Amino acid sequence: MSHTFLTTEELAKRIHYNARTIRNELVDSCLFEGKHYIRPFGRRKFLFIWENIEADLMNTLSDSIAMPSAVGY
Repeated sequence: MSHTFLTTEELAKRIHYNARTIRNELVDSCLFEGKHYIRPFGRRKFLFIWENIEADLMNTLSDSIAMPSAVGY
């Protein structure tokens, strides 16, 4: 399986967030090491795994779409 690795700046452009917001607020609260990103060679730099982030974004989107009720409320 092939992965697309993105830097923080590249991810910020794709999801329309500020790179600082990703580093300070999303890492370790919404984006988890080993699933959404890796730190190659144990360094400070993050490499984000686009396919895993995209899948979670789509799951969040499908969970938030409300189905209309049969009554019409």
